[in-house]
Amino acid sequence: MNKQLIDEFCQLYQSLGKDNLDLLAQVYRQDIAFIDPIHQINGLDALTTYFNHLYQNMISCQFNIEYVIVDDKQASIIWTMHYQHSKINAGKSISVNGSSFLKYDEKIYYHRDYFDVGQMLYEQLPLLSSVITMVKKRAVA
Repeated sequence: MNKQLIDEFCQLYQSLGKDNLDLLAQVYRQDIAFIDPIHQINGLDALTTYFNHLYQNMISCQFNIEYVIVDDKQASIIWTMHYQHSKINAGKSISVNGSSFLKYDEKIYYHRDYFDVGQMLYEQLPLLSSVITMVKKRAVA
């Protein structure tokens, strides 16, 4: 079982920022396939560039790891991300619930994140927020 790699992964994400993205190479293979609800990224260089872009206007980003399930070749991690972004929600803190599914051998070669893009982004934008609220109200009526 490769619990040490998953522990390193969790520690990394709890301290990750634009100034230490080089640490991604400690847990990811060069051929990492990274998928989230918005993007699909292939390769460590592309992933580092993607994260660099994400962190440019980030005021803070903290992952609280709530639950980890690990076996010999895969892991599932349940987390809550708390972030502040200078261009979203007037820089106020936003919480997003999500999970990551990882496949690995010596390092992680597949990482897929699951989260609600509305909770993370769309509901934080003034015009879209009111439309989403209206749609949700109609859906339960």
